[in-house]
Amino acid sequence: MSPELLNSIAIFVLALLVGVEVISKVPTTLHTPLMSGANSIHGIVLVGAMIIAASANDLLGYVLAFVAMVFGAANVVGGYVVTDRMLEMFKKKPAAPKAGDGAGKGA
Repeated sequence: MSPELLNSIAIFVLALLVGVEVISKVPTTLHTPLMSGANSIHGIVLVGAMIIAASANDLLGYVLAFVAMVFGAANVVGGYVVTDRMLEMFKKKPAAPKAGDGAGKGA
């Protein structure tokens, strides 16, 4: 294993640990705005994967770029679905008509 690869793996593992620690401390009220921000970051991941695919010279580069694009697209779509569902929870439900106000009677 080359020293560059070992350094890259160490940075990746440290980033995972920091990410898990930061995310676990987020209160639920801040989840929706942070999810929207994460969606834009994953959009940038998609652009990066496209740039990597354009500059790939071998099969491994193409496969890694494709996997990155699939995961990035899944995160963007899933993030917007989750954000939309969470925002639906904050909408007021329509009030049901009261029994004594004449609703439902033929006039």
